Order: sequence, then C-alpha cells, then structure tokens
Amino acid sequence: MIPYHIAIIMDGNRRWARARKIPDLAGHEEGHEALERTIKAARDIGVKIVTVYALSTENVKERSKREVLGLFNLLRKTYSTKLKQMMKEGVRVSVLGELRGLPSFVRKIITEINRKEIEDTNFRLNIAFNYGGKREILQAIEKILKSKVTPKKVSEEMLRKNLYTGGQPDPELVIRTGGRNRLSNFLLWQTAYSEFYFTKVLWPDFDAKELKKAIVWYQTQKRNFGR
Repeated sequence: MIPYHIAIIMDGNRRWARARKIPDLAGHEEGHEALERTIKAARDIGVKIVTVYALSTENVKERSKREVLGLFNLLRKTYSTKLKQMMKEGVRVSVLGELRGLPSFVRKIITEINRKEIEDTNFRLNIAFNYGGKREILQAIEKILKSKVTPKKVSEEMLRKNLYTGGQPDPELVIRTGGRNRLSNFLLWQTAYSEFYFTKVLWPDFDAKELKKAIVWYQTQKRNFGR
C-alpha cells in the first residue's frame, strides 16, 4: 500500500556542502532541487500529502544570521518560481509554523501562500517553516482554552483539529535523511503511530529511487496501532 501522507525531515544540506567545500547556502539550494524531485516522484507514485521540515524555531534562533537570512531569501526565490508553478498544477501548498519573529517580507510570502485557494487540488505540500512541535501543541491548547470549553469536553479530536495540520490525516511514514535517528521536535502529536525510516543519504542526494526504497520498506512493516 502506498502511504497517503509522508513526512520528511530534510537533513544534511550543510554537511553535503561542507564535504564539497562550498558555502552552506549552496547545500540548501541543492536541497530545494531535491525537494522538487521528491515531490514529483511522490505525486507519480500516488502519495497525496507530503509534509517537509524546512526550518525549525531552533534553527532560526541558533543558526548564524547570515544563514537564516539566506534561507529566508531562498523561500522568496522558491515561491516566485517553483511553488507558484506547483500551485498552477493543482498542488495545495501550506506553510506550517509561527509568523511571529519573522521579517515582514517572509510573513507576507507565507500569508500569500496560505491564502491561495486551489480548486482542483490533487496533492498537498506542507512546509514546516519556523516550526516547533512542542509550540504547535501549546498553541492548540491555547486555542481550546480561548473557546472556553469545559475541561470534561476537551478531547484528542479537539486538540487534533487545532493543530497546524487540522483536518489532515496523520503521516503513515516519516523519512529522515542524513543519518540522524530522531524527530527533532517535528510533528510530535501527528507521528504517534507513524513508521520511521532513517537513511544516511544526505538530503541533496535524495531522489525518486531513495523515496521508492523508503516506501518499499514501509510496505514490509506490520502496523497494528497498539492492538
């Protein structure tokens, strides 16, 4: 069975660049090429939703200002070229994360992306940008509290609806590239019963072949959801 929703932690851009003694941003740019390849492959295979971890709240705080600004500008460049074209082809793009703390031009781009309605959508791309899983859950709780619902009426479904991914099915498969075996604060609620596939392949080298390998592995797993 082909997973309906795949989540990807795109790790290894900087290591890929440093191994070639080129600027870190060149690795991120190559990572965007890998993303385009992967989305095309996922659509061709029959996946309906892909959620990618592009930039964490920790990255924004801890990485150098130069690198973070480069990532902001890369988002602007990608939006004006590849993302707009994807939308024309029926891809619904959503950016998940906090606007607070981002430069005005980045907030404007994200707002434009999230407001865009795609009538004949056949595929969804979620981009986790300035995203943190713990913060996402806290914000969902804050929304519930503001609705003044009584404690006895609070449910898992209520919290689920208030997450950034509200209304979407949870990912069946999580892929992490780059040889790290952890979630790094990504989709903490949504991945409770996901299957985790870890590969040493650095993200800029990821392609259709590697995606198919992950899906073949997924198809060998027995999913019983605690039963």
